Amino acid sequence: MKKASLDLFDARYRHGELVKQIRHHDKLYYQKDNPEISDAEYDKLRIELEKIEIEYPDLITPDSPTQTVGAAPANGFKKVKHSKPMLSLSNVFTEEDLFGFYDRVRRFFNLSDNEDIEMWAEPKIDGLSCSLRYEKGKLVLAATRGDGAEGEDVTANVYTIDDIPKKLPKHAPDVFEVRGEIYMKRSAFKKLNLNQAAAGKQIYANPRNAAAGSLRQLDSYITKSRSLNFFAWGIGYSSISELEIASFEKRNILKKSSVINYLNTCEFKLPEFSCVLFSFNEVMSYYNSMLQKRPGLDYEIDGLVYQLNELDLQGRMGFISRSARWAVAHKFPAEQAITILNAIDIQVGRTGTLTPVARLEPITVGGVVVSNATLHNEDEIERKDVRIGDHVVVQRAGDVIPQIVEVLKDRRTGKEKKFKYPDKCPECGSLAIREEGEVAKRCTGGLICPAQAKERLKHFVSRLAFDIEGLGEKIIEEFWEKDLIKSPADIFKLEKNTNSLNPPLQEWEGWGEKSVEKLFASIESRRNISLDRFIYALGIRQIGEATAKKLAANYGSFENLRTAMDKVQNRESEAFHDLVSIEDIGPSVADDLLGFFAEKHNQKILHDLGKTLAIQPYERPDTSGSPVAGKTIVFTGTLVQMTRAEAKAGAERLGTKVAGSVSAKTDYVVAGGDAGSKLKKARELNVTVLTEDEWLKLIRG
Repeated sequence: MKKASLDLFDARYRHGELVKQIRHHDKLYYQKDNPEISDAEYDKLRIELEKIEIEYPDLITPDSPTQTVGAAPANGFKKVKHSKPMLSLSNVFTEEDLFGFYDRVRRFFNLSDNEDIEMWAEPKIDGLSCSLRYEKGKLVLAATRGDGAEGEDVTANVYTIDDIPKKLPKHAPDVFEVRGEIYMKRSAFKKLNLNQAAAGKQIYANPRNAAAGSLRQLDSYITKSRSLNFFAWGIGYSSISELEIASFEKRNILKKSSVINYLNTCEFKLPEFSCVLFSFNEVMSYYNSMLQKRPGLDYEIDGLVYQLNELDLQGRMGFISRSARWAVAHKFPAEQAITILNAIDIQVGRTGTLTPVARLEPITVGGVVVSNATLHNEDEIERKDVRIGDHVVVQRAGDVIPQIVEVLKDRRTGKEKKFKYPDKCPECGSLAIREEGEVAKRCTGGLICPAQAKERLKHFVSRLAFDIEGLGEKIIEEFWEKDLIKSPADIFKLEKNTNSLNPPLQEWEGWGEKSVEKLFASIESRRNISLDRFIYALGIRQIGEATAKKLAANYGSFENLRTAMDKVQNRESEAFHDLVSIEDIGPSVADDLLGFFAEKHNQKILHDLGKTLAIQPYERPDTSGSPVAGKTIVFTGTLVQMTRAEAKAGAERLGTKVAGSVSAKTDYVVAGGDAGSKLKKARELNVTVLTEDEWLKLIRG
């Protein structure tokens, strides 16, 4: 994968813009089934975000989409926690990007360029992922992906889908989770929209939205009237081992192809044109062939999925925060359209960034109406010479605001107007400045700026933070204007503070007894919160979900975290050294942490929240029996029997903390060939140094 090709300041700003855009449209896609755009531009922005984070790992921010999956379950359905997370896939778009994926696999396993890699390939159905749980052969639960950890219970509606077996053969495991895609055929989609139009009802933009909307009907009879289908593509939790599944084919090595064949014996319908491929050239031929077949299929596919066929190799590569290292989605090209730029508005974000947004003459691109596009920053407008009234080429790639690819200057009439970037915040009137070396202009108003304060509150209640149902963006806006919520602690005083309202909250427009009761119950249920989610909810710059978990794992409890953050204000202290020794927390992230905990307003927020919440200590994964659980490990030098990535992944599975630098708190340094300064530091501190062989002997017992 190519580098982001931005300096740190440009990368930091662009990263923040991408996060905001992707999250906005994830919500439209996963919760409301009504995206403003399609898949091509979404994927392009997502891959751009991944490239930036590869080059600048310190920029993983609060709610970075690279650390998360989908969106929180929508209201109206009971939440279901998945037995095994339903993770997403990383994307590639070009042959060069796909070669980069192959290269990473080769480097992980120390394979030469001429060694084959056995891949399972299948079409990527553009539908709604679903997990089916069978007990004693009977379908007992169906859940959507949701945010990967929790989904929606749609069992009653799934029972109406003919493709899905309600009972399994006798050879099926006692507990068996099957995962796949619920979709609507193109022919059924056309018929549905004709019926909807005739009845004066909602017209769906594309088959994916129609399938999602049909599955989420509260009345299962409506779902039954819609023609939905299902393709199975994998297994979640199973009460029998993988080898037992493999033995069904009398094989000793379990492969993804074995799993698919097993699902076939359980009478599941499987994706067409799936196959095993052995070389990069075979994969590219398969891609080109499927690109030709795509228009003739009676269902939408937005790309192809490739994954290592041997499941043992999948397990060795492991996962990153939101996706598997051993699989990738090869997406089809983006779609473009030409429209007119009618206006440019400025939006103010949580950290005060002034972001320009293009308001477009609505245009349909690939079946989705597009009316907004990102302009990123002042320099982007200047570089592309974007003017109000211009004809522009818009490209979309999924569920985010699309981008303007180019301006058609040959269509100018002379009436187009240049945009004057403001030097004052449009929300509070404070001076907007652009610090030296940065591309973003920021409002200097801080928390006196209502836009910044409101955006922080929206982040606090978001799905990966406190996930408070019924307290969405519009409600935050409404309660802010009514002075009911001005800081996070006010959320937990809301029920008490609404008792004196006249008229009472349940008589407000859009409210009722049940909705008010549900809101207060949701708030009450979130008084008990895990430490990692709490840290993430604070909205500290550059602290995303993954970094919040690392902080929680390192400090263990809220009390320990606050004590440590007091100590790290002294940059010469051992506490500061311990902080920057945590993997992925460099000086830039440390600066933002120190700044947050030093600010008196934030100290008051932490004090108030500490009194009203039960912030649970970090719950470590079960690593009972591991001889290195809880130990801090540093790998250095060249390893021979495994790659550095494989060593790190294996150590983390055993419950260790893999650090990036050596300190007095390091338990082991595993030193390979040509070890340098880290080995020297370990010896100076009398830290136990292990060879690669000694490390393997220790963990294998």
